[in-house]
Amino acid sequence: MKKWKNVCMGICLLALCMGMTVFAEEATILKGVTIDGVDVSGMNRREAVQALEAHEAKIGAQKVTLKIGEETVETDLTAFGLSCSSEEAVDEALGIGRVGNIVKRYKDQKDLQHGGREITPGWEADRAQVKAFLEENCTKFDREAENATLSRSNGAFDFVPGTQGLVLDVDGSVQVIMEWLEQGVSSEGMDNTLELKTKITEPEGSAEQLSEVKDLLGSFSTSFSTSSAKRCMNVNSGAEHVNGTVLYPGESFSMYETVAPFTEENGYAMAGSYLNGEVVDSMGGGICQVSTTLYNAVLRAELEVTERYPHSMTVHYVELSEDAAIAGTYKDFKFVNSTQAPIYIEGYTSADKRITFNIYGKETRDKNRTISFESVTVEKVGGNTILREDGGQPLGYKTSSKASTGYIAELYKVVKVNGVETERIKINKSTYKGSDRVVTYGTAGDPVLSENLRAAIALQDEALADANIAGVVPAAPPEQTPPPAPAE
Repeated sequence: MKKWKNVCMGICLLALCMGMTVFAEEATILKGVTIDGVDVSGMNRREAVQALEAHEAKIGAQKVTLKIGEETVETDLTAFGLSCSSEEAVDEALGIGRVGNIVKRYKDQKDLQHGGREITPGWEADRAQVKAFLEENCTKFDREAENATLSRSNGAFDFVPGTQGLVLDVDGSVQVIMEWLEQGVSSEGMDNTLELKTKITEPEGSAEQLSEVKDLLGSFSTSFSTSSAKRCMNVNSGAEHVNGTVLYPGESFSMYETVAPFTEENGYAMAGSYLNGEVVDSMGGGICQVSTTLYNAVLRAELEVTERYPHSMTVHYVELSEDAAIAGTYKDFKFVNSTQAPIYIEGYTSADKRITFNIYGKETRDKNRTISFESVTVEKVGGNTILREDGGQPLGYKTSSKASTGYIAELYKVVKVNGVETERIKINKSTYKGSDRVVTYGTAGDPVLSENLRAAIALQDEALADANIAGVVPAAPPEQTPPPAPAE
């Protein structure tokens, strides 16, 4: 037994000499010890941890104001996942005056009597949480720079200065917050207003640069005089959305992005348009005439076209291959300002229902050089007559649809210098669907006549089919399907 007592005493002495923290559960912190300003004197470990957790919650409730340029966002510190090393601080507090050799323990106790001991815990924030907060709540104030632009009235241009853009530097702002928290969130006199890091973007363009915009580079007009009132409305709205566009050298233009969305609020109505080779009503029907007119002005300004699609069927307001269809995000008309100066796009409609686009910029082309455009039909497709039977209709019944011719066409740019052709450049190749004329005969009734009529239909002989029903009184007058209304 004496042997085991000696062993236990040796272990205790070793622990004391090594400074190990070995406390009973009921051990309390000596008087004079504070943790982050919280007096934990006389508390056991559990009580001290609870006191610090309450302190942590109080600190977390502190408000902080984040400045993003001229905007502010207010939150509390819990949004940053703030926490402190309370348990480690409590363990340190329990050890004051109780760990170390005799000399150290005595000195610690005397220090407590004379001035006390303040322990500063480690405060930490969750960097990922800070970043997520900034991205969700502060990047909404980002604004793009608005480039200097032009307005046009009475045939003259006026300069409109641009405005700076501002973008939150998320990573830089995270670092600002983390460093601020490291200073000690409970420090007296701490400024709880933080200015986050931002990046200023300067607008493009100057009065001097835009003063170069004075020459008419290309112009084109089309008529929409046969359009319905709602289609006219869509053409007018499309022209207004494009009007006033300024593109700097190298900048791209998207027709869809410029005129969308196709809503009543944005000035559009339901009108005829092409869908899978058929005329249907759609919101913004007729907008393709706007893109087509602009396409031809762009060609005459000799800007770089990067995306263009033909219609599924022919349109009436331009020649073959001169059209440019848009449809959602999968068909768009795009071009680039491939000149060395800014360009200005003027778009308007007139009382005689014509839409016009003028493209202004700096003319650098040879005065003796002229260009024109030529549409060439390569092939005609469709337009056949197809005979069909309808067993649900009586003999004498006949209806037919109107055929439309499809085309394969090419568009060429013809360049002349001093009136002599020097170049002929193919611009595009376009395919337009045609539709067959479908003739339907009723075959219900007399078995002999029906059989003869079916034989004529099998031969696709319209004259023979008509002869077989010549003596039959039709159950319904022949119907002629009207041609589709102008669309697109």
